[in-house]
Amino acid sequence: MIYKWNYEALTYQLKEQIVKLSEKTGLSPVLCRLLMQRGISTKEEVYKFFNPNLKDLHDPFLMPDMDKAIQRIERALGQKERILIYGDYDVDGTTAVALVYKFLRKFTSNLDYYIPDRYDEGYGISEQGIDYAEETGVKLIIALDCGIKAIEKVAYAKSKGIDFIIGDHHMPDDILPDAVAVIDAKRKDSTYPYEHLSGCGVGFKLVQALAQNNKLPFSELTDLLDLVAVSIASDIVPITGENRILTYYGLKQINSNPSLGLKGIIDLCGLTYKHIKVSDIVFKIGPRINASGRMMNGKEAVDLLLSSSIEDAREKSANIDHYNDNRRELDKRITDEANIFIDEHVDISKHKSIIVYDESWHKGVIGIVASRLTEKYLRPAIVLTKSQGLITGSARSVMGFDVYQAIESCKDILENFGGHTYAAGLSMKEENLDEFKRRFDELSAKMIAPEMMQPQIDIDAELEFCEINQKFTDDLARMAPFGPENENPIFITHYVRDYGTSKLVGKGNVHLKLEMIDRTSPLPMNGIAFRQNAAYSLIKNSNFDICYTLEENSHNGKTSIQLYVKDIEPSKR
Repeated sequence: MIYKWNYEALTYQLKEQIVKLSEKTGLSPVLCRLLMQRGISTKEEVYKFFNPNLKDLHDPFLMPDMDKAIQRIERALGQKERILIYGDYDVDGTTAVALVYKFLRKFTSNLDYYIPDRYDEGYGISEQGIDYAEETGVKLIIALDCGIKAIEKVAYAKSKGIDFIIGDHHMPDDILPDAVAVIDAKRKDSTYPYEHLSGCGVGFKLVQALAQNNKLPFSELTDLLDLVAVSIASDIVPITGENRILTYYGLKQINSNPSLGLKGIIDLCGLTYKHIKVSDIVFKIGPRINASGRMMNGKEAVDLLLSSSIEDAREKSANIDHYNDNRRELDKRITDEANIFIDEHVDISKHKSIIVYDESWHKGVIGIVASRLTEKYLRPAIVLTKSQGLITGSARSVMGFDVYQAIESCKDILENFGGHTYAAGLSMKEENLDEFKRRFDELSAKMIAPEMMQPQIDIDAELEFCEINQKFTDDLARMAPFGPENENPIFITHYVRDYGTSKLVGKGNVHLKLEMIDRTSPLPMNGIAFRQNAAYSLIKNSNFDICYTLEENSHNGKTSIQLYVKDIEPSKR
C-alpha cells in the first residue's frame, strides 16, 4: 500500500513560540511542538496536561436535566421503588450498566439490569424490555448509552406507569423523548463544557451527581473508573478534556486494583503482569466484552463485570473468550464473502462508497466487517443483513466524511438510525434498499474528494536519532493516555541507513527487524516494520526515510525503546 505522508513545515512564528515554550518548561523543542499541535501553548497548560486531576472534572449538575434525574432516583430510593438499569449490548453499554448498578446496589437491593437481545429486540429501548420491567414491578428505568430517540418506547412505558431517565451520548433529534430526564451533552440546549463523553461516562456523571448531592466523598467512586476507561477506549471517543482525566485515572485503577470481572479478562488476555494501556483495551479487553453481545446476549458481559469472586470471573471470562473465538471465525468468513462479492459485482473505480447486503450474514459482526472493508477499499462501507423483517446494518467511514449525516439525509426511507461521525447503524424496509443505495452512492460521489480515498500518514514532527534519549521518552510518556485527538505521535527521520544487521523475520519472513543509523548517531536504533518485507532491498541498497512511533519493548526483564515503523520510502534529500 502506497501512503501519502503529510508533514507541515514549521513557520517562523511557530518556531519562535516553540523555542519560548521550551525555555519556560525545560522540554525539548520537538515535544513542545507536539504540545502546541494539541492546543497547549503555556507553561500552566503544559502542567495541567501532564498532571490530570480529578478536581478538574466538571460539575455533573451542568448536564441538562441532571437535577431532575437525581430527584427522581432519590425518590425511588426513598420509596423503595424497583429500579431497572437498561443499556446497549456493546462495551460502552454494558460497562455503563455495570457501573451504575454497582453504585446503586450500595443503597438498595430493589434493583435489576437489562440488556436487549441484539437479534430478538435490536438496538435501543425495546417493548420487550419495558414489558419485563412491568412484569417485575419496576417503576423507574435508567437507560444508558441508548434511548435518545426512543420517543414511542418512552411513551409506551409511561402508559404502564413506568418513568424513564435517559443517559445517552448519541446525537438527539429535534424532539426528545418525554422522559423524566434526558441527560445528553449533545442536546442543542446543553451548556455542559464537554460533549464527547462515552455512554459509560454519562453514567459516571450520573452517580457523581448522586454522590455529590448526598455529600459522599469522591473516594466512593474511584473503584468505578476502570469501567469508564474501558468504555472510552473501546467506543473510540476523543481522549481529550474530561475523557483524558477519566481515562488516566481509570487506567491507574485497572493497573492497581481492577474489578474482579475485569481481572478475569486481564488474566485471560495474558496481561496480568503487564502495564495495561489504551491499546490493550482496544485490541484485547474490549473485543472480549463485546463478543458477548455480538454472539449471544450482552447481559453475560454485565454478569461478568459484576462478578463477586475471582473464580466466578474466570469462569465467565472463559465463556466470553469462547464467544470471541467464534466471532473471529464469523468475521473472517463474512469479510471473505463480502470481498468476493465486491470483486465479482462492483467496479470499485466507479464508486466512492461500498454497500453490500446478504440476508444470511450474522448481525453481530457486520460492524467489524464494515471496518475491514473501509480499511481495504478506503471508502465508507455499509454492511447489511436481515433481522426481524428489516434490512439492518452498520456503517463505517473514512476521515472527512460524516457517515451519520449522510445516513440522516435518507431518514425518510429509514426505520431507525443512530451513531457518530465515523460509525453508525441503520435499518430500513426491504423495498427501500435500492433507493437508499442510490442516494448514498450519489451523496458520497459528491462529498468524497480523491485525497480522502488515499491512505495517509499524518506526521507530527521530525526527529533525529540523537534526540531519542531517556528524558525525551519519559516526557513523551507523560502525554499518554493516547487515543483519538491525542494520538501517539508519529515521527519522521530522514536519511537513514541499514547498520548491516537488519533482517527479515516472522512466519514467511513478512516482517522487517531493523537496526539503523542516521547522520547524528553512530549507535544503531532498533525498529520493527510489520508486513513490510517488500522494502528489504530498498534498505539494503540505499538511504531511506522512515515514519514511526516510539514504543517501549520489554524482553527478559529489560525495557528498551523500539521504533514501530509505519512506512519506508527512498530518501529524497
